[in-house]
Amino acid sequence: MKEFQIDTNEAGQRLDKYLHKLLPQAGNSFLYKMLRKKNIVLNHKKAAGNERIAGGDLVTLFLSDETFEKFSSGEPVITTGAGSLDILYEDRHILAIHKPAGMLSQKAAASDISANELIIRYLLDSGQITKQQLRTFRPSICNRLDRNTSGILIAGKTLEGLQTMAAQLKDHSLQKYYCCIVQGNLTQPGELKGWHRKDPQKNKVHIFSKRQPDCQYIETRYRPLEQYDGYTFLEVRLMTGRSHQIRAHLSCAGHGIAGDPKYGDASVCQLFLTHASVNRQLLHAHRIILKDGREIVAPLPADFLRAQQFLKG
Repeated sequence: MKEFQIDTNEAGQRLDKYLHKLLPQAGNSFLYKMLRKKNIVLNHKKAAGNERIAGGDLVTLFLSDETFEKFSSGEPVITTGAGSLDILYEDRHILAIHKPAGMLSQKAAASDISANELIIRYLLDSGQITKQQLRTFRPSICNRLDRNTSGILIAGKTLEGLQTMAAQLKDHSLQKYYCCIVQGNLTQPGELKGWHRKDPQKNKVHIFSKRQPDCQYIETRYRPLEQYDGYTFLEVRLMTGRSHQIRAHLSCAGHGIAGDPKYGDASVCQLFLTHASVNRQLLHAHRIILKDGREIVAPLPADFLRAQQFLKG
């Protein structure tokens, strides 16, 4: 027999959905058979599976250890690879980290170590979540950054945190600001609007001035912070959050980001590599402002500062 008390991260879902997370290798027929035979009960009573579970509810499984292990697929696998977190902000529900360039936001392959895995490991090591809880709820990042874009990643530590951040991202009440160095001299604030289409096979996007089939509307605002000879240090506010939006949108407007091998100028990439040891796009998720006014800031990384020093001569 095994008993599981429902916590706040698991509450609100149907019992059968919870059981599928607890026993991911079990099929519907097995689970509903166990419910009919009262081998799985809710609060010591027979259940149909469509009940909404609440915090404090007790789910009891009258299953052998062998059966439970067979259908639960064992303990959750958590990476033990090298890596650490630069934590910018943390409360009960959310965590904000400074992701360095080169780190994946989420896994692209099974062997990858991403920010998501490092966050889960941190929560385990600090006792904020247990391996048992990971069977039915997994903390996760709420926004994504390209591998070679540095800056702020936000993760939901709890269901409430995930839901709150998802809502703020959806209604744009969470403000996202980036810093970048672009080609050309921009002296006034500006606004770019267009239509965005991604080619998943080439992992590249195309920007159009007028609406096209299979396109999504995008909006990008910017203001210049500093001028150099032929380059501008910009703060960019992302009004919509599409893949590669800032990189592609600025490039389409004739202001490619320095160091960007995909949308920028190859000769500019080589220039910054040679003189400032920059080998990635100079784009940094610098600050966010939450709906309640809290502000989180990620300082400019070392390669960004080297690039500025180079441009200042």
